[in-house]
Amino acid sequence: MKKWSVIMALCISVNSFGQAWKDSVDTFRKNYQAAFLKEERSPLKQADLGYLRFYEPDSLYQIEGIFKPSTDKKVLMFPTSSGQQKEYTKYGEISFELKGKKLQLNVYRSLSLMRIPLYKDYLFIPLKDVTSGKETYGGGRYLDAKMGDIQAGKIRLDFNKLYNPYCAFSEGFSCPIPPKENHLPIAIEAGEKNFAKPKD
Repeated sequence: MKKWSVIMALCISVNSFGQAWKDSVDTFRKNYQAAFLKEERSPLKQADLGYLRFYEPDSLYQIEGIFKPSTDKKVLMFPTSSGQQKEYTKYGEISFELKGKKLQLNVYRSLSLMRIPLYKDYLFIPLKDVTSGKETYGGGRYLDAKMGDIQAGKIRLDFNKLYNPYCAFSEGFSCPIPPKENHLPIAIEAGEKNFAKPKD
């Protein structure tokens, strides 16, 4: 009887964790959509939100990576969709395994955001993958993190929270283009898909 109770408790624990994770993805997406209506220069209005598309949440794309801090603090000039350049520094590298492949992503900090107290611990992970230009925006997608997410040399990433830059919705924005170092040789079928609104 005790053994059965332990098994039941484990099942309930796993199910609860799974539901909590799905709830976190759902909350992220709701907040993401709500932010468009609060931002003064937002490319989307209320009527546009129905054209946002996402992959179904998949726990496969929630990974734990090994974080290696960068010792090179030189300023990097990122090209953008508008032809301008934005200043970043490389904060470190994340090594992880997904779909049987060993992968790596560089993590960056924006020099302009570092000066704003609210975003001083903000980490930027721009990337492209095999879905880019097909099911997802060709200019790449973004993933956010914070310094506090790094614990004991490890960091958890959830690719279900990948989102499109403003350039995916409208022209007139200056969106950083993911560097070649962050082009992944696999399909990340998670996060935001192409914007579905027909062009005028």
